[in-house]
Amino acid sequence: MQVQVDIEFDQLLKIVKTLPAGQLKLLKAEIDRKRKVKKSKTDLETFLLTGPVATQKQLSVIKNNRKAINQWRTN
Repeated sequence: MQVQVDIEFDQLLKIVKTLPAGQLKLLKAEIDRKRKVKKSKTDLETFLLTGPVATQKQLSVIKNNRKAINQWRTN
């Protein structure tokens, strides 16, 4: 059984402030864990978007190499 309750931010903040130290640490750890998961996805996206880009000359070399390999395989 699930119950959904709408709590305003101020109410939530009051509830969090009343938590015992042990539960507050668990809550912080869970929040940090969720942030790390989300951050790792962002880091990958940033890494891919800021990574090196091939020049036209490099793309031409790759194209010629593929052509040569394909000719070698069919012979």
